[in-house]
Amino acid sequence: MNLPTTLMLRVSAAGALATLLAACSMGGLMGGGNAAQTQQLQNATATPAAVAQAQTNALPAIATQCPPIRVRPGGEAMFYYGSGRTGDARALQYQGVIDETSRNCVVSNGLITINMGVVGRVLLGPAGNQTSVNAPLRFAVERDGQAIYSEKYTLPVAVTAPARSAEFVKVIENVAVPYLGGEEITIWVGFDTRG
Repeated sequence: MNLPTTLMLRVSAAGALATLLAACSMGGLMGGGNAAQTQQLQNATATPAAVAQAQTNALPAIATQCPPIRVRPGGEAMFYYGSGRTGDARALQYQGVIDETSRNCVVSNGLITINMGVVGRVLLGPAGNQTSVNAPLRFAVERDGQAIYSEKYTLPVAVTAPARSAEFVKVIENVAVPYLGGEEITIWVGFDTRG
């Protein structure tokens, strides 16, 4: 027997063996196996207790979604005027604005663990010459209108000449919020200039 014929016989034998093994492993899927077990599975019905247990273990609707993140009305911008001339555009030293917000969530063991963040800018006004500005940001999480998390952060933002603006980014990680199901949860962010 020459080498090509031997090789072809080996390949044919390997293919036949693979087909035989595949057929054996698919026996249970194709109706093979113990007939009594198959009959038992075909006639199985869930008891009321089993249905109640499955419903208890099911995740509520809130757990399958990440709560929305919103900029708190009135907190989307901050303004600092010099010499007590509030509202005078020529006296504006700097302002801060929020450009983007983002969040993501992981649901596990009755908790929604939230990572939330914001991107914004500080812009110097006509009267501004600061090289550093503190941006006071507050992140909060509310459940049905009640705060369950609230934290204020002061971000130092460096403004390097000749630029008259600078970007800032703040990310808060691993805020764990218990969920019960059916409640309305909202993530808030905004400037908080109160003392």
